[in-house]
Amino acid sequence: MALRSVTPINKGWTFKQVDDESSKFLPVAQFPTNVHLDLMHHNIIPDPFIGKNENVVQWVGERDWVYKTSFSALEIPKGGKSVIAFDGLDTYATVVLNGKEILKTEDMFIPERVDVSDVLKHGSENELEITFHSAWMAGRKLVEKYSEHNWGCWNGDVSRLAVRKAQYHYGWDWGPMLMTCGPWRPIKLETYTSRIADLHFTSTVDKSLKSAEIVANAEVEGEASEVKFELSLNGKTVASESAQAQKGSATVTFNVQEPELWYPHTYGKQPLYELSATVSSGETKLDTISKKLGIRKAELVQRKLEDQPGTSFHFEVNDIPIFCGGSDWIPADNFIPRISSQKYRDWVKLVQEGNQVMIRVWGGGIFEEAAFYDACDEMGILVWQDFMFGCGNYPTNADFLALVKREATENVKILRHHPSIVIWAGNNEDYQYQESENLDYDPENKDAESWLKSTFPARYIYEKILPDVTKALCPDTFYHPGSPFGGKDTRDPTVGDIHQWNVWHGTQEKYQNFDKIGGRFVSEFGMEGFPSIKTIDAYLPEGKKDADRYPQSSTVDFHNKADGHERRIALYLVENMQYKFDPFEQFIYSTQLMQAECLASAYRLWKREWKGPGREYCAGALVWQINDCWPVTSWAIVDFYLRPKAAYYTVKRELAPITIGLKRTVTSTPANKYTRVDIKTVHKIEMWASNLSLEKRTMGVQLKAWDLVTGKETYSKSLHDGFVLEPNRSVEITEFEVPVEKQNAEEEQRTVVAAYLIENGKQVARYVNWPEPLKYTHLQKPKDLKVKLSAEGDALEITAEVPVKGVAVEAVDDGVVFSDNCVDVVPGETVLIGVKGLKSGEEDKLDVRYLN
Repeated sequence: MALRSVTPINKGWTFKQVDDESSKFLPVAQFPTNVHLDLMHHNIIPDPFIGKNENVVQWVGERDWVYKTSFSALEIPKGGKSVIAFDGLDTYATVVLNGKEILKTEDMFIPERVDVSDVLKHGSENELEITFHSAWMAGRKLVEKYSEHNWGCWNGDVSRLAVRKAQYHYGWDWGPMLMTCGPWRPIKLETYTSRIADLHFTSTVDKSLKSAEIVANAEVEGEASEVKFELSLNGKTVASESAQAQKGSATVTFNVQEPELWYPHTYGKQPLYELSATVSSGETKLDTISKKLGIRKAELVQRKLEDQPGTSFHFEVNDIPIFCGGSDWIPADNFIPRISSQKYRDWVKLVQEGNQVMIRVWGGGIFEEAAFYDACDEMGILVWQDFMFGCGNYPTNADFLALVKREATENVKILRHHPSIVIWAGNNEDYQYQESENLDYDPENKDAESWLKSTFPARYIYEKILPDVTKALCPDTFYHPGSPFGGKDTRDPTVGDIHQWNVWHGTQEKYQNFDKIGGRFVSEFGMEGFPSIKTIDAYLPEGKKDADRYPQSSTVDFHNKADGHERRIALYLVENMQYKFDPFEQFIYSTQLMQAECLASAYRLWKREWKGPGREYCAGALVWQINDCWPVTSWAIVDFYLRPKAAYYTVKRELAPITIGLKRTVTSTPANKYTRVDIKTVHKIEMWASNLSLEKRTMGVQLKAWDLVTGKETYSKSLHDGFVLEPNRSVEITEFEVPVEKQNAEEEQRTVVAAYLIENGKQVARYVNWPEPLKYTHLQKPKDLKVKLSAEGDALEITAEVPVKGVAVEAVDDGVVFSDNCVDVVPGETVLIGVKGLKSGEEDKLDVRYLN
């Protein structure tokens, strides 16, 4: 008996088009790969991300493609076997080894293992050939085959619902239609007599948090039965125990005293234990597998609230209630195989550095790569994990349901050890689609079989198959039927989560009023903003010289897939600020400022509703979205090339542990019920503060005001010397009239107000409140705006003689990185922006913009 051997089958791959006699086998660009990457590598197709090339490459998705390679194989030991493991084939594939068909696939999310012991050749090369059939064609035929189903969806073609392929490949309102195929994840040859087929565990943390029980289980394939388990931390063994496998399963229990607990990054460290299992026969080790785990207690709490209807929807980790400020995540590229592990880490690092604590893996993409979840584990980011269904009415024929169950089972097994994953959700917006189309749904009907006969049969997937799978395989993690879901319908703000799209979509509310349209947990909301001019130049065929280098060009519009985006961007711009199209850079800045103001308003107002135990009126807000899958104008707050937009920084400030907030209100009261003249108007400002730390903090509260035309400081007062901020909640401070010399003389419209929290003589929070809408204000062009590199070279010092809204700095070199941006500057203050990569004297290389 010998140790299991694993040999990557990643060399010598070639590909060609199946139905083209002139097509010849060509080397692949990389491995794993997909057909678009390989065709681009040989200049057979242009880059679909450039210009309108997406249209030019559509033929690729309607053709069949074949990939082949050859490899040698080790002799199979006595009593052993050889298996080829296909981690991911996209999507409809026929696999042939040495002329014999060994596998057919129809789901890109399911890893496959095939025993090839009787097919392999030893001493000569083995020929492996994989034919990928058009998923587009297969899907269209399935829609035709199951014509009785009520097909319908938002985004993409309805045939996507029949195909277990990343749904965004069919196009979405932020991404192109690029129907990929190919071996998109690794392929390996394994030879062994026995192996650990799976290693999993459950963990239970005692109420005292002083001990934890880890029940570890190893599933063993083969005749060997002696399994040694070991739990270690930082290379040191914590516990070890051996067990004999019974019917292919071995189990041990570890009781860990004083465990080092895993926390979200805002509340503690992320110690990762290593759990390993080794199967042996006598003194011979045959296989070892290990997984990282975090010991933590995580739960979703839904309980009655004080003073408001409905229930909470908040997460607690190690008994700490968490306000989950964060983002929604889509795949970071249309061509997944080229995303490096480092790029995944860079993305998650941006989330962490942005003071975000949760990321939601959206249901129209993929079960992400291990590098993504590993980074979330290591950096303390909570993960909301959707299953891969989105925006439609999915079919439920027997073959489809069997595929769904197997897909869910395999992927839950792969992901369940990650401490970052704290919730599974059945789908994205499928219940909303059901409501919009008036499909059958009776929440009182608990007869699952009857759901299959309704016009919304996919309920069976979300309320039967998926909860059964998660309950069986990871009972420690909460399952939620969908996102959004809860209450009397998906729009109910008092129960469950909501997607709040009445800013941008829907009724197109003003973003200053987000506090009127909140919910217990807002898992989607957003506003579009243009990407960096550098990103636009990268997709314009002629770059800076391109004739379409202006906001309303057909190419720029092509790189915005949102329906009605022209009208919506124009609406929110014209409602809020003065702007112009030329130069293009200034227009881009205006859209980014508008997006930044919108999203900051949402976080500021919703976090205000996090009011402590029993009053978790809003417990989370996840912006749609953190990232892009190609260079595009979208709702992302960081573009495809990892260039943060202004909103990334304003959201970062609002999610800081200590913040202060202001909101203006205008109340008009008539002297009697008849008059239209004798009306008293009062301009007030509400002030509150948020403390997301776990310590009581005592703060000084200061208030200042300036005339935005003259720059004169008109008010300065210390409101409190020792205001107490209770831990992990927001608290109201005061309400006051806008400080002006003469009320109702339009001075309010030219008064800028700033509030500060001071702790031990140090400013820990600041917020500048402006008259709105900004378009009515007479913003002055500063004559003395200075942006200077500090003596230490690690910060920009920004000053001005008049109030300046939204000062944004950008460098041509992407190596120059800022810790903050899009800042408000008031006279008498120096605003600091941390910077890396900028040398002394290079300030003139910065592009500085502001609202004027």
